Amino acid sequence: MSDIGSGDEGSSSQKYQGMEQGSEYDSGQQGQMEQELATKMLQIQSKRFYLDVKQNRRGRFIKVAEIGADGRRSQIFLALSTAAEFRDHLSTFSDYYSSLVAVSVAGPPNPDNVPEDGKLKSEMMIKDNRRYYLDLKENSRGRFLRVSQTITRGGPRSQVAIPAQGMIEFRDALTDLLDEFSTDEHAYKPDLPEGRHMHVDNKNFYFDIGQNNRGVYMRISEVKTNFRTAITLPEKSWARFRDILSDYCDKIKQPAGASGAPGGPLGVQDQPHPLVGNNTQQDGGTSLK
Repeated sequence: MSDIGSGDEGSSSQKYQGMEQGSEYDSGQQGQMEQELATKMLQIQSKRFYLDVKQNRRGRFIKVAEIGADGRRSQIFLALSTAAEFRDHLSTFSDYYSSLVAVSVAGPPNPDNVPEDGKLKSEMMIKDNRRYYLDLKENSRGRFLRVSQTITRGGPRSQVAIPAQGMIEFRDALTDLLDEFSTDEHAYKPDLPEGRHMHVDNKNFYFDIGQNNRGVYMRISEVKTNFRTAITLPEKSWARFRDILSDYCDKIKQPAGASGAPGGPLGVQDQPHPLVGNNTQQDGGTSLK
């Protein structure tokens, strides 16, 4: 018999290989810096679920992967704060499912009484530019919780389907991981700003935000066809860095001779630093990360 939920309309189950590429939490160069901190495997009916706690430069998150009896695989990604909210919803959905079972005199779901859209209860979670739709559904094979993840800027929808009988087991496994890895989550910021890019003349400038065990930082990279140079600024210095740039922008807009030496805005105290331009690293086009 087919898995519960495997025949649901609009299913986006895909082969596991390559699914992480292009995801928000594990894309391209980020994947090379990813660490797996813990994993749990659940067998619910004929499906296997893997709950992996991972960490990359954007922080910690949980990857939920579903493997059906036919080998089809799909997955969703949850920030730790979103995973905690999802855990609470699992309790609510499980209580609702138990109430349905309690009032059912026929036992298994009756195909003739399935709602038109199959939905028995729905909730939605929003995390930055991601939305998660939780739908307790029913079809001729039974009841299941479908969890769909979408990205507002476009891209395919990914989803997993958890058999209703396994929601409590799933919740308990998720709780164990959150109890272990959320205690020091304050040291990590799971949703750092997206990187930015700027093109000036024949140069490209990249602004990348990352974090390590010393905190959040910004890496500013200047890239040309045959070399790259970069500086790294800790978060605590960003405001001062911004103020210095703003001051220079204000000075450069002043009329010639209005400040400093005649003919220009630079005075004795505003001479360029002697080391500026001397830290270019010849690396033959080394990638940014």
